Amino acid sequence: MFVLHVALQGCLRGSDVVYGLTADTGGHIRYLLDLVTASAKDETITRIVVATRLFHDLPGPDYAVPEEAIADKVALVRLASASPGYRVKEEMYGEVESFAGNLIAWIAAQPSPPDLIHAHYADAAAVAGLVEDRLGIPFVFTAHSLGRVKLSTLGADAVPSPDLTRRIATEEAALARAALVVASSRDEAEVQYAGYTTYDPGRVRVLPPGSDLARFAASRPHPRVDATIDRFLREPHKPALLALARPVARKNLAALVRAYGECPELQARANLVIVAGTREDIDTLDGDMAATMRDLLVLIDRYDLYGRVAYPKTHRPEDVPAIYAYARERGGLFVNPALNEPFGLTLLEASAAGLPLVATDSGGPNDIVEICGNGLLVDPRAPTTIAAACLHILSDADFRSRCVSGGSRAAAAYDWERHTARYHALLRGLLTPEPPLAAPLQLLVSDIDNTLVGCEAGLGIFRRWRSRQAGLAFGVATGRSFHSAMAVLEQQDSPQPQVMITSVGSEIYHLDANGVTYTADAAWRTAVSAGWDRSAVNAALAELDALVPQGPLEQRTHKLSFFGDAVTARRVRDRLAAAGLSANVIHSHGRYLDVLPAAASKGSAVDHVRALYGLPERAVFVAGDSGNDVEMLRARTQAIIVANYSDGLATNAALAHSYVARASHARGIIEGVLHFRRLSADAC
Repeated sequence: MFVLHVALQGCLRGSDVVYGLTADTGGHIRYLLDLVTASAKDETITRIVVATRLFHDLPGPDYAVPEEAIADKVALVRLASASPGYRVKEEMYGEVESFAGNLIAWIAAQPSPPDLIHAHYADAAAVAGLVEDRLGIPFVFTAHSLGRVKLSTLGADAVPSPDLTRRIATEEAALARAALVVASSRDEAEVQYAGYTTYDPGRVRVLPPGSDLARFAASRPHPRVDATIDRFLREPHKPALLALARPVARKNLAALVRAYGECPELQARANLVIVAGTREDIDTLDGDMAATMRDLLVLIDRYDLYGRVAYPKTHRPEDVPAIYAYARERGGLFVNPALNEPFGLTLLEASAAGLPLVATDSGGPNDIVEICGNGLLVDPRAPTTIAAACLHILSDADFRSRCVSGGSRAAAAYDWERHTARYHALLRGLLTPEPPLAAPLQLLVSDIDNTLVGCEAGLGIFRRWRSRQAGLAFGVATGRSFHSAMAVLEQQDSPQPQVMITSVGSEIYHLDANGVTYTADAAWRTAVSAGWDRSAVNAALAELDALVPQGPLEQRTHKLSFFGDAVTARRVRDRLAAAGLSANVIHSHGRYLDVLPAAASKGSAVDHVRALYGLPERAVFVAGDSGNDVEMLRARTQAIIVANYSDGLATNAALAHSYVARASHARGIIEGVLHFRRLSADAC
């Protein structure tokens, strides 16, 4: 497989990238270089080319070299466009057509064309679209950051500039056209993209980037690095609040300085260390970096923080592990106050180096902190909250220790080998589709957590068994969102579901003919929307004692999710009834409480799918383990309760018809299906 990556923004070269050299030379370049290097290790990948702009300008002669080797099987190709000099992202639209023309000519000169293009940022997707028009090569899209997210950070009354309006329109076109959209986090896939009219969740796949975290876990202080920081500080051995980011407005470093400057207790406990790119002279910085640096210096002066804040002018890429080690050795922590962080690679690096995190609650940090348990999330617009989180970690030794321990989980969760295996499987699926069953004879729908997954050996047996079941359509029904469910299934190497019933039955997705992407069931959405007044339900439950909302990512258009016990669940039902609101309240595992439209449940969703497939009742099997499966199990005659059930399912009178398996997890599913098939055969 020959994959062509297109990335126009920033100063891209094969090694020794000077991050922060321009406002556009940031994390997306690190992501891209790490991705192609890891991809090249796959024997099925025959060639990888990264195409970027060739320009003659102040950054230096390296960016005018037509071709450069990156790794085995990987080359960087620079092609000219209309303008000979460097162009910031706001000006890149003017280079798209000319660059695309030169790229088409370059492809025509190759022994064989790329099988697929991967476009990075929307301007590259515009190029890929022109190439697809001429040559028919499909493209995958990674946005890295989004214009609508930037617009939201400007405030409700902000009027977008012509550049931002143009960027958003280009992103809309990219989302509409790309064969697949690769996101780095659930927040990106479910929140950030959701503001676009062309957003199609079934064509977005969450693939967390990997990272070479071993060198950060093994990081050690370096005297030269220590000296560049210590020279700013009166008490250099105090704990360090470390921030490492380009000095651009969206990184929100000013909020961190305000948090520190307005909190005398934090100043007494720790120093502030801001490593903000590389600069010789502030006046020569690109884009908004000069203004951002001046703002930081003004704030340092306003709060009279001299001797307590370090802001070194330069650092080398190889210095980064030692910078983290500097903060770790002093009992410090890492702070990322960005207005939005699409992923958060520095968070993984810092965590692997042994630093607790205080991170923005907008973007990828949600996933990182949830998976690793390595810090606290904060509102980046609230300096007092940032300061309080820093003080909590500095003052609570047990909590700090738990955050540090979470760093060891980062390497396992964010691994390039795992990422590329999933990534390449998706690309191959697009090129050689395996369509779903058009007319299945039977349907098996299973819950995911603690039913399908939870026993690795059992899932391996199920995977092999499933491959031999001709005529059986396989689906899942889960309380998870589509992207959360898909991430778990792919991480566990589960069989590909033909249908995904998600968010406790309030959403349904069907596998497309390409065998990779999914399409939301519009008819089901219309059906569950009838009589559903989400805002009224939310208002009726406001301030109900003991009802605690789950995180923002768990809230859906047709689902409100809370924590609460059985007594709280009864109070929720009573409160909604008193308000005259119709809703379905699902309580499971003793603590999860979901409020759905009256028409929505796993059971009604399975019945909708059964009708679509034209299957009789006896052709459908369902399997579950907990309270949020009751509606599905109760509605089906061929219901399977796996042995590791909870919430008293086996003694629930409404489920007396169910088969309670002797085996747990996926093996229990197989056992139940075979049981009902034997009964059916005996009846014949």
